[in-house]
Amino acid sequence: MNSKITKSALMIALLGISGSVMAQQTPSTSVSRFSTQQFRTWSIGIHGGALTPRTLFDGKLRDFQTAKENVGYGGYIKKQILPALGIQAEFLAGKVEGLRARGGVDAMGNPTYIANSGFESKIQWSGALTAVYNVANININNENAILIPYVKAGAGYMSSGATAYVGAVQNNQNYQENWFIPTGIGFKLGVAKGINLDMGYDVNFVKSSTFDGLNSSTNDKFTYAHAGLEFALGSKEKPQLQNYSSLAALRMQSKEESDELRRALSTAEQNAQRDRDQYAKDMGDDDNDGVANKFDKCQGTAAGTVVDGSGCPLATPRPQIIKETKVVVTEADRKVVADAISNLEFDLGKATIRSKSYSTLNRVAALLVEKNFSLKLAGHTDNTGSDALNLRLSKDRAESVKAYLVSQGANASRVEATGYGESQPIASNNSATGRQQNRRVEFTLY
Repeated sequence: MNSKITKSALMIALLGISGSVMAQQTPSTSVSRFSTQQFRTWSIGIHGGALTPRTLFDGKLRDFQTAKENVGYGGYIKKQILPALGIQAEFLAGKVEGLRARGGVDAMGNPTYIANSGFESKIQWSGALTAVYNVANININNENAILIPYVKAGAGYMSSGATAYVGAVQNNQNYQENWFIPTGIGFKLGVAKGINLDMGYDVNFVKSSTFDGLNSSTNDKFTYAHAGLEFALGSKEKPQLQNYSSLAALRMQSKEESDELRRALSTAEQNAQRDRDQYAKDMGDDDNDGVANKFDKCQGTAAGTVVDGSGCPLATPRPQIIKETKVVVTEADRKVVADAISNLEFDLGKATIRSKSYSTLNRVAALLVEKNFSLKLAGHTDNTGSDALNLRLSKDRAESVKAYLVSQGANASRVEATGYGESQPIASNNSATGRQQNRRVEFTLY
């Protein structure tokens, strides 16, 4: 009664695992680089090979002198829990046969065997649950492993019947159910994505001394050397977990990232050079009229032509009356300039004025037109970068402010732009706050 309950429980467990395989859902295979990787964790396998009573653990006193090989066959359903660990439900059937049963021992303690004797045990069915441990996952250049050696062990239940004979006398044993312990070693070869060649050698320890029809003092055992194929279940776009080589995948991802960074750096360098060339063109003054090309609406004016803030000739030049008058700069005038300085911002590492600075610069331009002031613009930087780069940037920024003021009507001849680079700091460059203070354009009215 107990054996029937045990058999039923084992079969229900195996069917439950099979049902889980068939019921699994396939998740989305859309995976971006460095996101969570999805794997195939279920697989099925079929195999065939040779069954024999001879094992690596046979001692000197064997029940039968000669082992005969017979065909066995089986299969399994496996769930891969970790890259190195899987649980599989497997079955096996076939026939185990041996010749010349042991009769006794001679005076030297060596076993003697009976001629024309032997046994034949038929495995009606067997089911086992085993843990399979992958010793290694060998491949450093491809994310799908080529060679996976493994070991396994578990517990199983079988139904088998033995026939023993001596000459013409036979002893037929009814089918009996017994526990057994399956152990094994083997390796898998990845022949295609999701398909492995499975080669193994199993030793099965039966919890019975009558498996071979001979009631001896020790329990029986038999081996199964086999070859077969394993097929991963699920989407073909996902790698099989046990075959996945994380080292190879990391190397491939690192190469992709490196290539992407190189492309981004090359594009950034090209864009930077294009911006530098464009800026040099925009801030040049091809017709030498005091208005930069970017703001000059009348290119090619003749030398000595009086132009307005847009670089266009004045229809009727204003008569210039030079008076020896003292220039008076009021506190209100200084406040207009101070507001412009505090609100002046450029794009990072460039001489392009940001639009938020236009309103206060417009007031400075109006002040220069209204009171005919002269203005000196002095550009300064912190000590980040080379001296030559800082000198050029400070000069470009001062020129950019001059060009804008002239575009708003200021007299170009009354605006002087100079760059001093990092040579005149007003604070320490050892702190971010100090460097921020040193990056400035100073306005001096006179």
